[in-house]
Amino acid sequence: MKKAKVFMTKTMTPQAMVTMYDALNVSLPGKVAVKIHSGEVGNQNFIRPAFMKPIIDHVNGTIVECNTAYEGKRDTTEAHKETMKLHGWCDVADVDIMDENGEIALPIEHGFHLQENFVGANISNYDSMLVLSHFKGHPMGGYGGALKNISIGVASSHGKAHIHGVGDPKEIWTADHDSFLESMADAASSIVNYYHDKIVYINIMMNMSVDCDCCAVAEDPAIADIGILASLDPVALDQACLDMVYKCDDPNKDHLIERIESRNGVHTIEAASQLQIGNREYDLIMVEA
Repeated sequence: MKKAKVFMTKTMTPQAMVTMYDALNVSLPGKVAVKIHSGEVGNQNFIRPAFMKPIIDHVNGTIVECNTAYEGKRDTTEAHKETMKLHGWCDVADVDIMDENGEIALPIEHGFHLQENFVGANISNYDSMLVLSHFKGHPMGGYGGALKNISIGVASSHGKAHIHGVGDPKEIWTADHDSFLESMADAASSIVNYYHDKIVYINIMMNMSVDCDCCAVAEDPAIADIGILASLDPVALDQACLDMVYKCDDPNKDHLIERIESRNGVHTIEAASQLQIGNREYDLIMVEA
């Protein structure tokens, strides 16, 4: 498989998001779904709508999310819509909770554990997808990036439990851990195969707590902001972000690295690479933004 291209800038501005998208030299067609993380109520680290607005406007996109599989302020469509309003997402673009009208099953070919991925039914309303991921740690996945955003993130509430439980929603919090990471890769493959070349990924390496934006109570970031990275390859993009964490000279990086390694976070990337939805080998191209 040919090396992927990953573009990177150290400029951390809303306009830099547009520059990174343009660096990919693609134009997402038709109606564009923009997958973000709405942020759990109480979380202080999620990327704010004002930072995302220029790139959402640039692609004339609709913000999309799906409901959670655990209790909180995003576990029902009604509560999730209130959270979207509270956090200001409705002020910058149209918002669609994609599993408001149920779910559809996408086939998974040659998956490790899953044969289908249950996603918000409204995905069928979109011709292409822009995946805006806040790169940071995660209590279960070790890290959260593009692969998690298109797997757990696009899955319906039931679909999230299906992935976490490795095919059995009743095992949502008790399934074998590495099998859960492989199931995330399975689910991610269904989204990559659904959109093919009509999907773009941008990872934002700022506010990098060891905890996810899904945590109402999250640790403050210990590691300094690193940059914005973009690619057409989600495997290469997440691998590049991991590499940036390890390579940076921030003395506080060990905190985030411990979270990633203690959860075997790299295994999601390994599994996605084995499913051939991306390449861990990449060329890093620096961009002035």
